[in-house]
Amino acid sequence: MKTTKLYRPVGLKEMELITESDFKSFPPRLDWQTIFYPVMNQEYAEQIAKEWNTPDEFSGYCGIVTAFDVNSDYLQQFEIQNVGDKNHNELWIPSEELEVFNKNIVGEIKIVKVFYGEKYQNSQNETLKERLKEIDSL
Repeated sequence: MKTTKLYRPVGLKEMELITESDFKSFPPRLDWQTIFYPVMNQEYAEQIAKEWNTPDEFSGYCGIVTAFDVNSDYLQQFEIQNVGDKNHNELWIPSEELEVFNKNIVGEIKIVKVFYGEKYQNSQNETLKERLKEIDSL
């Protein structure tokens, strides 16, 4: 099976929910979130995590870049959306499609980069704390 690597910038709370799924799925969207948008490259994911998540209270003042592989055949139904600069490419997955999207993730959702804002406070999730320490020590 051919896979495509995607990235998703998340805040602390969302990462805690991903951790609770054993790093296998993304949590359901909130009522006001009509799309789930993984991005196509790590550079763009890092930009979002650093610029949007670290100053945001709702994100726990933390931006975490995740990387994961998805079945390429499944992804063909979604058009790549460019939302700014040449590397600002993302997929728009309708919220109601997220469960099917999660079933097409191959392997684990990995943490590849973490950014901390000034007001960041450690997660209470022990598994996530250990993963963050591993990333910080690289």
